[in-house]
Amino acid sequence: MIKLTNTLGMQKELLVPVKESKIGMYVCGVTVYDLCHLGHARTFVAFDMIVRYLRFRGYDVTFVRNITDIDDKIIQRARDTGEDWRSLTERMVHEMHIDFAKLGILPPNIEPRPTEHIPQIISMIERLLHRQFAYIAENGDVMFSTASAKGYGKLSGQDITMLRAGTRIEVNEYKRDPLDFVLWKRAKPGEPVWPSPWGEGRPGWHIECSAMNCHYLGTHFDIHGGGSDLIFPHHENEIAQSTSANDGPYVNYWLHTGMVTVNKEKMSKSLNNFFTLRDILNRFDAQSVRFFLLSAHYRKPLNYSEENIHLARASLTRLYTACQFADGSRSEQHDAWRARFCEAMDDDFNTPQALAILFELTREINRLCGTNDDEAAALATTLKDLGNVLGLLEQSADAFLKNRSDLHPAELQLIEKLIHQRSEARRMGKWDKADRLRNELAEQGIDLEDVGENTSWRIR
Repeated sequence: MIKLTNTLGMQKELLVPVKESKIGMYVCGVTVYDLCHLGHARTFVAFDMIVRYLRFRGYDVTFVRNITDIDDKIIQRARDTGEDWRSLTERMVHEMHIDFAKLGILPPNIEPRPTEHIPQIISMIERLLHRQFAYIAENGDVMFSTASAKGYGKLSGQDITMLRAGTRIEVNEYKRDPLDFVLWKRAKPGEPVWPSPWGEGRPGWHIECSAMNCHYLGTHFDIHGGGSDLIFPHHENEIAQSTSANDGPYVNYWLHTGMVTVNKEKMSKSLNNFFTLRDILNRFDAQSVRFFLLSAHYRKPLNYSEENIHLARASLTRLYTACQFADGSRSEQHDAWRARFCEAMDDDFNTPQALAILFELTREINRLCGTNDDEAAALATTLKDLGNVLGLLEQSADAFLKNRSDLHPAELQLIEKLIHQRSEARRMGKWDKADRLRNELAEQGIDLEDVGENTSWRIR
């Protein structure tokens, strides 16, 4: 029985799907005007983990993750670079897919874009106008009236009276209320435009998600997610739009990921601590980055530092070292370990606790090596299977531990030769020679680990 923390109410709730055994899930995706950054990686690895686990538990998940391919930032970046906005977005989508694939983020079932759903967006705006939740401002923009929406502010827990008092009205003199937001922007010279009943223009940011998730998942679906920075105003505005345009409930569970800090400071270009995901993946292996991103609970803040990535690599090395004994057999203890893993993950996708169980299983595998190698191999298979649920341990242990792609064939041959000579020396009780060979390998940056009569190695 899976429990998850619903941002709407901030309580753990039992997952009860709208349709039995099926989950409809929408996550707000990237605005593609630049390369993805570390915050994107944190959010989309977390929701990839959630989708993987729900499917592992037998749910039929329809996962929708949008791409915002038109907004002010995209238009401005295209102007700055002299690039056509369509070319810019296509290039950035391509780069995003490369980075996500390296991190093991599976593609969503559906990846919609607002420019491909203008009719659905216009239809929702028309309903809001008809129901008098929206109005056409004097400048030609179509605005949503927040004062007309019931319960506005309930997701974020904002005091709307205080928000309204603190908002600068002069920001948009055409608003009836300072908290009103744009649904359709009237065309400006040189901007991309689409025809509409209110003249040429383009959709506002908030309306795209409401129109697309209702189109693909229905007006009432299970899970909506994103980074915690989207709670207000984006997700608050989505609730207002969708519940005003449609009758009945909208989303059952709102899930949000915690923010990323860098060396315990907020990530910001002004602080010169802003990292693109590409920067990080060029310096560290993707599996270690993914492990780091899953090492904290998805709702909690996560602090990035080089030291923490190195610690993630060391931790992952322990797991892969045990995985190399996996032979595909099934231990009688498999169901017991699986049940403990599921108990942790059923509790709001508690990856730190799930990883702790995998390390406990690793210690059991190491204890059995040399005394019960068959059981150790079977439990190593369990370890790999459970790691795969989190998108970890998907490489071969040999490839991960030895970084074979970094070695010249002659170097690899020499390392294997020295390890074989050391194993022979150990077998014959020539411990001085065995120690000398270990030290020789260590000087070359090769670490050895003996488990019973077996020796594994890895590049330090």
